[in-house]
Amino acid sequence: MRLQAASPLEMLRLTRFPPQWRRPPAAGVPAKNVGFRKVASGVSSLGSASPRSLNIFDRDLKRKQKNWAARQPERIKFDYLKEEVGSRIADRVYDIARDFPLALDVGCGRGYIAQHLNKETVGKFFQTDIAENALKNALEMEIPTVSVLADEEFLPFRENTFDLVVSSLSLHWVNDLPRALEQDTDEIQVNYPGMFELMEDLQGMGESNCAWHRKALLHRDTMLAAAAVYREMYGNEDGSVPATYQIYYMIGWKYHDSQARPAKRGSATVSFGELGKINDVMSQGKKSQ
Repeated sequence: MRLQAASPLEMLRLTRFPPQWRRPPAAGVPAKNVGFRKVASGVSSLGSASPRSLNIFDRDLKRKQKNWAARQPERIKFDYLKEEVGSRIADRVYDIARDFPLALDVGCGRGYIAQHLNKETVGKFFQTDIAENALKNALEMEIPTVSVLADEEFLPFRENTFDLVVSSLSLHWVNDLPRALEQDTDEIQVNYPGMFELMEDLQGMGESNCAWHRKALLHRDTMLAAAAVYREMYGNEDGSVPATYQIYYMIGWKYHDSQARPAKRGSATVSFGELGKINDVMSQGKKSQ
């Protein structure tokens, strides 16, 4: 499926850098169920993918991981990163000088973007996710929403349906994602008590590894040795270890009549070659005054 509306697209990659802020404590956030409907044709079967795409990730396992995370009684404890990125994406949407009657969030989770938007900016929001439990436990928001159970790789929408398409911390698990998305970036750095707390949070976020060639089990001694090496190489003076979530952004939107259009090719009256002489031109103008 091809969407003519470009979108803010975010990918998550874990690296290690100096710390900026600490893993926050659990906090209570009210939740509200929105209209929920299942679109069976939008969910891929086990291991299915487009014929020309790479098949690196087990999408059925990722569905199970996200459903497990969304069922946990302390799921809010692990929402801090997705809450922060959702807020930053909403800020970028507000920077666009127009409204969007119909928008789509691909891999919405519990609605981390929509909760930060208002009805003046987005008229109606379709939220899709591979995990039904995430949709059932959506956060409160003022925008009218429709929740659709669908795989990001097999969206059940017609071309040119939406005025805006967004996605937050979901597309990094998609098999058919072009490398061209890797431009310009944002970093969110967190301090953890140790490697095991980091791993616990990734599991709580539903972000555990789902690659087909992952190791099913690591021995306890191997894990302890890895934790010790991690602390020795990257540890802070207070004993904590840093981890950096690197976020990749792209932003675009569907053309609207209220917005200026680019000039036609060849219509420019000034050559780029003349730009080097701009200082001389400005100096002559000042002298003539």
